Amino acid sequence: MSAESSQLGSGLLVIDKPRGVTSHDVVAAVRSMLHIKRVGHAGTLDPMATGVLIVGFGHATRLLNVIVGHDKTYEATIRLGVATTTDDAEGEPIASDPLPDCASIDQAAIEQVIREHFIGVIDQVPSTYSAIKIDGKRAYDLARQGVDVELKARSITVSAFDILAMRRVPSAAAQPGTATAPHGNLIDLDVRVTCSAGTYIRALGRDLGRELGVGGHLTALRRTRIGNCDVAAPNVIAARAVARSYTDREGHEVTRNKAVFDCDADGLRSHAMPMLEAAKAAMPSIAITQAQARDLRFGRRIAAHIDAPTAAYVQASGEVIAILEPAGDTDAGIAKPVAVFPAD
Repeated sequence: MSAESSQLGSGLLVIDKPRGVTSHDVVAAVRSMLHIKRVGHAGTLDPMATGVLIVGFGHATRLLNVIVGHDKTYEATIRLGVATTTDDAEGEPIASDPLPDCASIDQAAIEQVIREHFIGVIDQVPSTYSAIKIDGKRAYDLARQGVDVELKARSITVSAFDILAMRRVPSAAAQPGTATAPHGNLIDLDVRVTCSAGTYIRALGRDLGRELGVGGHLTALRRTRIGNCDVAAPNVIAARAVARSYTDREGHEVTRNKAVFDCDADGLRSHAMPMLEAAKAAMPSIAITQAQARDLRFGRRIAAHIDAPTAAYVQASGEVIAILEPAGDTDAGIAKPVAVFPAD
C-alpha cells in the first residue's frame, strides 16, 4: 500500500452495497472507519437493493451533485401476477377482482408493451414508498403513517429495457416473504434497464404489470452502473450486512443490520479514487495554468469553452482547482467557478 493512499483525505469510493442495509448505513460505516465527517453518497439505494453506491469523502463530496445526475443501469426481477402496496416484495399484496391470470401472456406480448410504453421519454409517477420529500417529510414515512400520498408524474428517459429471462412460477414455489397470486399463475422477468436519473425501477415493474392487466412488483434489484462507475471495475469494494443488537432509550432490545468492510481504514482508502481521477470520472475536465488557478481561487472567470459542469485542474501538478460552468452563452468561451477546492 502506498503512503499516498494511506494519507488520502479526499476521494470517491465505488461500493457494492449489500442487501439489508440503507445507503445511510454505508455512509456511516465509511465515516466511522475514516474518522472524517464529510462523507456523502450519490443516488440512494433501497435496503432490498444491491450494487453500485458511490460514496465521496472530504472535498470529493462536492462531486456528488454532478454524479447523481448520471444515467444508470439496473438488473432487476419483476414478478407479474400481483401488485403490492410498496411496489416491491416487502409490501402487502393488493387484492384485485377479477383475479389476474398470467397464463396467456408470453414474452413477445411483454416485449411489445415495453416497446410501446416504456422506451424513450415517458412520464412516471414515483412509488409512494420513495424517499421523495413532501413538505419536508419523506413519502415513505408519510405512507407508513397512513397518510394518503399523491406524487406528481415526472419525465424520465428509458434508453434500454431488455428481458434477460422469463420464468413461469407456480405460487407454491415462490420465495418466502414474497407476494403470491391465489391462482398460482405468476411470471418472473429478469430485466436490464438503462435509464436517466430519477427513474424508479419499482415503478417500472408496477406500471408494466398494470399495462399487462395483471399487476407487478419487484423482487430483486441490483444497480450495476452509475455513469462511468461499473460494479465490475477493479477498484470496487464490497460491504457486508451484519446484524447488530442494542438496547434503545426505552430499554427495548433492538436488532438491525449495519454495514461493515473486511479491511481497515488504509485498505478502504486504497480503493478510493483520488481527487483528479474522481473528478474525471464525475464530469468532463480541462487542464489550466497556474495563473488561471489563481484567478479561479479568487472567484474570477477564465477563458474556457465548456457546455456542462467541468473540472479544472493544473496540468503540472494534477491538483483539482474548481468545478466550472459556462458563464452565459456557451459560445462566449467564458467559464465561472461554482465550487472551488482549497489548496492541497
